[in-house]
Amino acid sequence: MSKDIYRELQERLDKYSVGFPATESGIEITILKAMFSEEDAALFLSLSPILEFPESVAQRINRPVDETSARLEDMAKRGLLFRVKKGDTTPKYGAIPFVHGLFEFQVKRLDKDFAKLVENYFDNDFYHAMAKNAGGFLRTIPIQQSIDVTQNVAAYEDACELLKKQKTIVVTDCICRKLRATVDTGCGKSMEACFMFGSMAQYYLDHDMGRKVSLDEAIAILTKAQEDGLVTQPATAQNPGGMCNCCGDCCGVLKSLNLFPKPAEMVFSNYYATINDEECVGCEACLDRCQMGALSMTDDEKAAVNLDRCIGCGLCVTTCPSEAIQLVLKPEQNRKVPPATSGEQMMNMAVNRGIEF
Repeated sequence: MSKDIYRELQERLDKYSVGFPATESGIEITILKAMFSEEDAALFLSLSPILEFPESVAQRINRPVDETSARLEDMAKRGLLFRVKKGDTTPKYGAIPFVHGLFEFQVKRLDKDFAKLVENYFDNDFYHAMAKNAGGFLRTIPIQQSIDVTQNVAAYEDACELLKKQKTIVVTDCICRKLRATVDTGCGKSMEACFMFGSMAQYYLDHDMGRKVSLDEAIAILTKAQEDGLVTQPATAQNPGGMCNCCGDCCGVLKSLNLFPKPAEMVFSNYYATINDEECVGCEACLDRCQMGALSMTDDEKAAVNLDRCIGCGLCVTTCPSEAIQLVLKPEQNRKVPPATSGEQMMNMAVNRGIEF
């Protein structure tokens, strides 16, 4: 077995989603060694994100089908591959990114040692890749109550409408808050607050990583998350595979964005907040709600918005007692339309990162 198998694995993962960059310390290799045996790594490298039956994989690696099938299933159970199985049909398997994928699939396996490794990697090395690719990975959509009822809100901008479209809704723990809680740096906000849909939802169910909920319960969880001050962020596709509710303290995306002076330029968002000075009573309630540090008080004791930092989530709007804050839709030329599918989303991210396959 090649001694460089883990470097090959790192380089392959760096082509997917938001990437998996190399570091001077080599901590990314330590993380991979904690997750993959050399045999696991070799099998992963024989796959692509295109789902395949075990027979085709076995033929390519020149191994018996039964053996290959068992190894693929074992890796899928450990969160090292994605697996889709419909009814009694033979499952298909495919490679997955580090985020969303390998990292999130460890939601039921996190221990303190592994959590410390990932926290170190995220905070010291991975944050730049995460922030740079944030807009292609997740997008910020406003709390419904923060939007003027006269505005025509697109369905892909409405969290409740996104939930209503799903045949299967699975809720799972936020891997970011769970990671931080495991190493005693968590924020204490709602843990069970991330949704999975479609084949991703089924994967979470099959591997006991989440639970199926009704539409009514999903909306109740969403409402509670937003009341707790979490930012709703579905994947950047019109029909996303999942939807997160994120905090600025723990979320890999928001925490990374917070390190930059102009996060508003780096996110996918079609709204921004404005404040009516005449209505503002200077209560400062909005300051605590903002996850991006976009609000401050002026010398006149009025709230002010830093548009370089505002990502248009609407949390400040729903907590303002004097209704002095409102979300404004960006001018048409500055609005973005998310790609139709998750596949198109991933392809766009790869193109934007200059990845060639």
